[in-house]
Amino acid sequence: MNKFLKWFASDSFIVSLAAIVMGLLLGAVVMMIGGYNPITAYGALISRVFGDWYGFGEALREMTPLVLTGLAVAFAFRAGMFNIGAEGQVLMGMTGASLIGIKITGLPALIHAPLAIIAGALFGGLWAALAGYIKAKRGVNEVITTIMLNWTALFLCNYIVRTFLLMPGNQRSVDIQPSASISIDWLSQMMGNARVHWGILLAMLASTFFYYFLWKTKQGFELRAVGSNPEAARYAGINVSKNIVKAMFISGVFAGLAGAFETLGVFHYQSVYSSLPGYGFNGIAVALLGMTHPFGVLAGAGLFGSLTYGSAGMSFDAGVPPEIIQIVIGSIIFFIAAQGIVRFILKPVYKRKKEKVL
Repeated sequence: MNKFLKWFASDSFIVSLAAIVMGLLLGAVVMMIGGYNPITAYGALISRVFGDWYGFGEALREMTPLVLTGLAVAFAFRAGMFNIGAEGQVLMGMTGASLIGIKITGLPALIHAPLAIIAGALFGGLWAALAGYIKAKRGVNEVITTIMLNWTALFLCNYIVRTFLLMPGNQRSVDIQPSASISIDWLSQMMGNARVHWGILLAMLASTFFYYFLWKTKQGFELRAVGSNPEAARYAGINVSKNIVKAMFISGVFAGLAGAFETLGVFHYQSVYSSLPGYGFNGIAVALLGMTHPFGVLAGAGLFGSLTYGSAGMSFDAGVPPEIIQIVIGSIIFFIAAQGIVRFILKPVYKRKKEKVL
């Protein structure tokens, strides 16, 4: 608990918080230039998310895939790799869950739903491990392979849906079996039919697993060692190639879970996508916002989920175009990436704090 509180008091958290404030302020300036009232707009956003149980439930639903794709990117980054392939891994997770959720029948829910979740996790993990294997054995940069695998996954998943799962006359699969659903019906009814599901809780548990595995286990130490200095890790007797594949597999599992939860808990079917849906790319932004720390990712996903869902409130209640919220999100990402600017702005604060200590 003390370490958790210490992290919130750390320089990284302060910089992230300052970046969020700066992004919101820049968004307010853009709104004023466009003739909109930022106070009214942000008030409508907050009301949309926290004004009733339905909005709160939908915001939680929105943040769930962001938590998991953010963890996917952050985990790979901690192991010294940049996983841009969470997008494709999400799609593979959707497909794995859909295949089990649709094709297997006659199983009780206590077996069917977990089996579908595991299938989605494995599909995503193995897809990411492919990029890790190519890097470990051939030295091919994972940025290149994961980008290419995103598009390969898109067309492969569309082919599987069209060939084996398609609902006739529609650009989507048939519905999954009711026993494979992870929706929480009783809670959904209490929250105005918000699409809440067990994946929300599992995403939060995934953040805890991330922290424990990476900082409390021998395997996590090896992954961080490989990420910090592969040559030093190899000299210390650590199998670098094995850990590269392992890191990418676990990263892909997180992303695959995001896809599985969307299929099993939100839509209950898989669409035929004309382009990449964007889950993985948003996860990169969440990982940056959370400084690649699991609890930071959790907080960053909460912010992004609230902004994304709440943007509808800005549009309907305050008349602000939804594109404005993308400017706000983009501004936050900019200030997170350009930490030198944030630290320069915060320099007087740090100087005053230092003088106070002395």
